Amino acid sequence: MSGAELSLAVSVFIACTVEAVEALTIVLAVGSTRSWRSALAGALTAFIALTVLIAVLGPALTSLPIDVLRVGVGGLLLVFGLQWLRKAILRAAGLKAAHDELAIFEAEARAASDAGLATGEVDGYSFAIAFKGVLLEGLEVAFIVLSFGANQGEVGLAVGAAGLAVALVFVVGLAARAPLARVPENSMKFAVGVLLTTFGVFWGVEGAGGTWPGGEAALPALALLILGASWLFVLELRRGQPPLLTEAGR
Repeated sequence: MSGAELSLAVSVFIACTVEAVEALTIVLAVGSTRSWRSALAGALTAFIALTVLIAVLGPALTSLPIDVLRVGVGGLLLVFGLQWLRKAILRAAGLKAAHDELAIFEAEARAASDAGLATGEVDGYSFAIAFKGVLLEGLEVAFIVLSFGANQGEVGLAVGAAGLAVALVFVVGLAARAPLARVPENSMKFAVGVLLTTFGVFWGVEGAGGTWPGGEAALPALALLILGASWLFVLELRRGQPPLLTEAGR
């Protein structure tokens, strides 16, 4: 595996792990509070829908001219990555509360309890909430998989890395039947923001006709530059700001 392929696989794996942890928390909350069968059915239905979406759009994207693809997807990745990075910087600086899976789980469980008793074999509430949660988080996974995979001509590798992340999170989470609160999600979100921004800048410049010294070897240096600049923002924002500790949501 080349360095570019390894960086693609690692980036997709980390990003998809974060999204999978958040989707898992929703499924666990409604499943443990109301109906495991309906919650898992909703999650599976959303997963199938996302699989079909990737299978349809993957070949279509890879058929586009590479320069057009890299300008378009690079720009979208940059916008997407900067949103992640902005929130991560604010959390690290104490201006935005840290993401807390336990708080999210408790909030979802309370909402599920307040929704009334389940009736019939299929609990519509559990199915709908699990479906919506997995679908919304999964759309971000699909975007990341298609963006990274199509740009590098390695959709299969990106799908494999995403599948491994999702399977690992759901197997561990369903076995424990508890949210994965010990996963360092806030640090991972910071890393994902840096990675998405890095690839967005890199591919955008290449698609516009520019070149990087050393080609793909410039990626680590660019990532370190973005990370350093981001941390300088954190240090500047931390001055005289009272910290926030938890957050029941993104």
